[in-house]
Amino acid sequence: MKQIYGNIIVTSLLLLGVIIMISLFLTTSFAKEKVNYDINAYVKEMQPGWNLGNSFDAVGTDETAWGNPPVTQSLINKVATEGYKSIRIPITFDQRMGSAPNYQIDTNFLQRVTNTVDWALAADLKVMINVHHDSWIWLENGMLQDHDASLARYETIWRQLANHFKNYSSNLMFESINEPRFSTSSVQQSQKYLDQLNSSFYHIVRDSGGNNMTRALVLPTLDTGTEQENLNGLYQMIQELNDPYLISTVHYYGFWPFSVNIAGYTTFEQDTKNDIIQTFDRVHQTFTANGIPVIIGEFGLLGFDTSVDVIEQGEKLKYFEYMMHYAQAKNFTHMFWDNGQHLGRESLQWGDPQLSNMMKASWETRSATAEADFIYLKKDESIQDESLDLSLNGNTFQSLRYNDQALHEGTDYTITNDKLVLKKHLLEQLVANKIGLQGELTATFNQGTNWYIQIILYAPPILQRTQGTINNFTIPVIFNGNKLATMEAVYAYGSPAGPQNWTSYKEFGYTFTPSYNENKITITSNFFNEVHDGEVHLTFHFWSGDQIKYKILKSGQTVSGFTML
Repeated sequence: MKQIYGNIIVTSLLLLGVIIMISLFLTTSFAKEKVNYDINAYVKEMQPGWNLGNSFDAVGTDETAWGNPPVTQSLINKVATEGYKSIRIPITFDQRMGSAPNYQIDTNFLQRVTNTVDWALAADLKVMINVHHDSWIWLENGMLQDHDASLARYETIWRQLANHFKNYSSNLMFESINEPRFSTSSVQQSQKYLDQLNSSFYHIVRDSGGNNMTRALVLPTLDTGTEQENLNGLYQMIQELNDPYLISTVHYYGFWPFSVNIAGYTTFEQDTKNDIIQTFDRVHQTFTANGIPVIIGEFGLLGFDTSVDVIEQGEKLKYFEYMMHYAQAKNFTHMFWDNGQHLGRESLQWGDPQLSNMMKASWETRSATAEADFIYLKKDESIQDESLDLSLNGNTFQSLRYNDQALHEGTDYTITNDKLVLKKHLLEQLVANKIGLQGELTATFNQGTNWYIQIILYAPPILQRTQGTINNFTIPVIFNGNKLATMEAVYAYGSPAGPQNWTSYKEFGYTFTPSYNENKITITSNFFNEVHDGEVHLTFHFWSGDQIKYKILKSGQTVSGFTML
């Protein structure tokens, strides 16, 4: 009898053990399916986002290497009080880590990053950190030339970061790599390298324990591009990982010719709008339509790399208004790229309040715009009524104001079929004899931000003769109230001259740049480095509509400039 009871007890214990093992297996196997939070809701809560650019990602000895001051808690708090809900902190590790095999991240540098993460979390911001310019500094070539060592270095960075932050709350997320690209002509091979990085990153973080088991992880497309092939590559990776806490990311800097002001794309016209529509539609159909959230990890204009003035103010505002509207219509969270040009790192003030106001308004609604934000009136010509077409974007016009005083509809202006007509009577009152800005009108609407219209009295610009070198050539200019829109350059025989010779219209900032304070236009060495010796004809297009022709003669290092009839 004892033997029978003994067998029953042994059998029961074995059965209990099997049940426990099955339970543990099921718990482990389906842990990923037990969602603690909804990733789409999480990403929605990040809207809108802001980038701490050119600080911890700067290539150099420390965060000030690219000209920005040290990051402060006041700056981070300002970002939060401005209404941003998330912050992306790009980090470059290349010069801030030791040698193989440990690749130890510099302790002081990591502490500075940690302090900033802590400040952001304390300000109730969701926080994204990544591996940033390492992508092109050593991974771009390294994955081909020294694959195993490069992959090991990358993995070591993430092991350290995963362990360091594993007990942080889920409001901290990790992005695997910024704008990944590789020195191969094969998209398939490049995608293979990116898959290796994303896969390694994923498993390192998930296996590190703590809150990393369910931490939100952000995976980029190849080059964070929006080409369908790149989108498909990331979609396949996310499907294979089958994890409910993954986020896709792309970057968007607009239709390239408009974004850098080249090829005559000086205005926010249909091609530029279509690029937004077609790009975001592709991204939506690949990801958000299939339940995968999307973050536009960086957005802006490429011309900002040269100057915020590369794109005319009103055209810039129209681009941001429409781009942000369409991104939100597709349920994308967007994160504005700010390298210190926009929100002052020390002043904590916006360099361009109109842009800031437009973006803030776009978080909640649409803003009305107009075909232009200026009216040019030619000196010594009779003043007539001037009209601007309005794009109300679902809004209602309310008032036109000057110096905070409401103007009178009917006598000062009229509104008919979305067309604003400024009456001769009003313009004559505003215009003095002095060339330049006469005043600024403010159009208000029932919602969204205001639209500002500058009234400018001008005369044709005067370009003067000059001499210089290919490294130092400036044309003295009397602008006479005008501002420059673009420049054409052709050889005397008619072919386009200078860089990007598929178009006669040159890139603003890269090949030429005006200085209204110094009364000059600089033609850069970038232009002359790709110009043959001989005669080149320039045509300067101004926003008033004036076109001024100018001739330059290049002979070796020497350049001469002459006015043309």
